[in-house]
Amino acid sequence: MLMNKILLPVDFPNSELRVVRQAAFLARHFHSEIILLHVVTQQSYPVGILELGYELTGNLHAEITKRARTELDQSLWSELDGIEVRRLLLEGDPARKIAQTARDEKVNLIVMSTHGHGVLYRFLLGSVAAKVLHDSDCPVWTDTQLEEAPGREFTIRSVLCAVDLNYHSRNTVSRAAEMAAAVDATLTLVHVTAGAEIYGPGGSHVDPVWKETIVGFVAKEIANLQQDVGTKANVIIDSGNVAELLNRAAEETKADLLVIGHMPSGGHLGENGSGYAIIRESHIPVLSV
Repeated sequence: MLMNKILLPVDFPNSELRVVRQAAFLARHFHSEIILLHVVTQQSYPVGILELGYELTGNLHAEITKRARTELDQSLWSELDGIEVRRLLLEGDPARKIAQTARDEKVNLIVMSTHGHGVLYRFLLGSVAAKVLHDSDCPVWTDTQLEEAPGREFTIRSVLCAVDLNYHSRNTVSRAAEMAAAVDATLTLVHVTAGAEIYGPGGSHVDPVWKETIVGFVAKEIANLQQDVGTKANVIIDSGNVAELLNRAAEETKADLLVIGHMPSGGHLGENGSGYAIIRESHIPVLSV
């Protein structure tokens, strides 16, 4: 699995160590270079200058840039020890600069947090992460920043792959299989169908024949897909809320990573918003390929 360059955007002083450690794990395993990117924005100048104790005199731009360069040069050395790291400081809109840098540097992966602090912000996903997911062509690894078990080092022992059974599914399963094989992890495929309930005046009930028909069709399609890709992964088929059931499947399989596909025409968030919901609600890191 090609992963020569990993783009890791960081935000000082709020760099999330959890996502940094995930990027470090990948870089060490795949012998990748990490491009550590910090973007200075004009909107943060007044707040930043007051928090850092500078007076609002002199060249404000120069002071902020100098301070950002110092933080970038001095931070995260222990977390990224032994990894080839290039530190890049840019100015402008963070989302645009991240997506543009990924294209210019021909990176294989963007690793970033969703800046999700608290329920409200996890719900909103984070404007920077959302824009990057929408505008980027390369795979994007996102993490929701839920609390990590103390002292636990990040690793990948189990990979869960969401299969939509569309024309992009072959690529999704192939990439998930490559990742699982590269880190010697188990692979499970999961497909969430539409509900099999029938609604009427007396309420709703599940039609067992219709449900069996749906499950049978999906099982056959996934079997054909696995034969085509060359995988022999376990399969979970369920029906209902996609994000909720993916979390349940992740818990059942003790998955460390969820791989989802994106429609090239709709970006990593998906044309119908399903990608947005999955990334926003996921309890584990999500790799959108």
